[in-house]
Amino acid sequence: MMFRKHWQLRESPFRGTLDWRRFFASPTHEEALARLHFLVDERKRLGLLLGPTGCGKSLVLEVFARRLRRGGAQVANLSLLGLDLREFLWLTAAELGINPDRLDDPFRLWRGVLDRLTENRYQQLDTVLLLDDANEATTAVLDHVVRLAQFDSTSTGRLTVLLAANDNGVGRLTLRLLELADLRIDLDPWEPVDTVQYAEASGSSIVHFHRRGAAPLTRFFRRRATPCESIGGSRLTGRRRPRSKRDRRRTHR
Repeated sequence: MMFRKHWQLRESPFRGTLDWRRFFASPTHEEALARLHFLVDERKRLGLLLGPTGCGKSLVLEVFARRLRRGGAQVANLSLLGLDLREFLWLTAAELGINPDRLDDPFRLWRGVLDRLTENRYQQLDTVLLLDDANEATTAVLDHVVRLAQFDSTSTGRLTVLLAANDNGVGRLTLRLLELADLRIDLDPWEPVDTVQYAEASGSSIVHFHRRGAAPLTRFFRRRATPCESIGGSRLTGRRRPRSKRDRRRTHR
């Protein structure tokens, strides 16, 4: 609250929540989206989206899901974190519009998902499963992801499965999943210049307007500014900002 008042901001440009409307098409994110579209357009079975925590994997999946739905594809976008097998199958069925009953057992849910995939193939409708936090999935869930990826390996198959995971958690994926992957997409963290460009692009919506005009957001970023820069130029790392000569004179008085 204090830093927003200091910089005359209505809201923070760096939020911790997932908001596709705040998506900034940095070069690394645009490249990742282009590769994701390649997977679907070429009807590949399985792809991996890898990157460190906080680099934007979940946001890229949300933006990609919205683009696919606008193009007519049927998309299931869900996180595998903490899901057991039944929960995974139930959520997948719900995302595919099957409207499962809350008492359905795993076998019934599994058959419902496979039937929907078959229906979409006959209707020439692309089906895309976007599965986030794959490195946190249980073995049973990953085994069924393998079965889904291998469900229809013919040239007329319309199913693409995309797994997103932390790059340091790839070892938790099964060997068969890694073997089936047609493409690995590495999502790199932003460079400082990307952060500045994002702030500039967001400036029109987050800066207060005054009678003398809006305060340009670029003046808040110096040449070496980074995402962890805070008010007054100190970094959010516990280190103190170097004192100026004026500060030292005030201390000695």
